[in-house]
Order: sequence, then structure tokens, then C-alpha cells
Amino acid sequence: MNKIKMFVLLGFASLVLSACSHSIARQPDFLGEVSAEQLLAQYPAFQDEYQSYQPSEKELAAVASLQDDSLVVLFGTWCHDSQREVPRLLKTFDLSGLDVPKLTLVAVDTKKNDPQGLAKKYALKYTPTFVLLKGDKELGRVVERPKTSLTQDLQSLSLITK
Repeated sequence: MNKIKMFVLLGFASLVLSACSHSIARQPDFLGEVSAEQLLAQYPAFQDEYQSYQPSEKELAAVASLQDDSLVVLFGTWCHDSQREVPRLLKTFDLSGLDVPKLTLVAVDTKKNDPQGLAKKYALKYTPTFVLLKGDKELGRVVERPKTSLTQDLQSLSLITK
């Protein structure tokens, strides 16, 4: 009798856990090129950081040195560093009042792949990775967390080559 109760209890527990996993299904991750608007609209963690972040005057001024450059941002919607740094970059660009560099946002999966193969092209190891380009030449990159601020670190990379 105890074995029967045990099997019934295990069966019931499996059913409950299965139902719970369906009710808390998470939103699928973006993969490939995505717009800032889509990212902020569909991912609350990115929107929350965007709303709460207040860039400094130095960060806003640093955007000016990036106007002639391109920036490829490789990130994961699942990555806590991406959820912090990508919205901060977007907010700084938006508030700078300047023309921002050509910006390409590329979402990767947890294996760091994307449909266009940009993660492979840029040898992505860690997310987020911000690759600063002049034409097709890589000027440098900021990986995961900046040393000072993201735009100031990018500015330093841009000024090295000027």
C-alpha cells in the first residue's frame, strides 16, 4: 500500500511541476540584429535600466568623439551585464543630443551565436562586447564592464587612432 501511495504522490508532484513550468515560461530571446526600440519595448530589465540610468556630463560629451565611427554591440537578453550596459549606452546616446555612430545591436544565444554570424566574425567570447569600428577596421572593444564608463572607454579607443 505504501508503494502505491508513493507512486501516486510522485505522479501528482510531476504533474504539478510540469504545470508550473508552463505558467512561468519566459519570453524567447531575441537572436540577430534588433532595434533599440524593440529591445526596450519587449524586455523589462532593459527598459528599467534605461529609465533609471542618468549619464554624467563626461559620458554625454564623450559621444561626440564617436560620430564618425561604427559600433557593433554583441549582447544577450539573458545576460545581466548586457541588461546593465546596453540600456546605459542607449540612454547616453539618446540624451547626448548628437548624431550617434552607426549602431548595430546583435542579440546572441547562450552559446554566443547569431543567425548572421556576426558573433563568429568578431570572435565573441563574453557578453556584452562593444566593437568600435572605423570603416572595416576594428579600433578596439569594451568587454562586459567598462573601466570608467562605456562612452568614455569607447572615446579613448577612438582617440587613439586619431
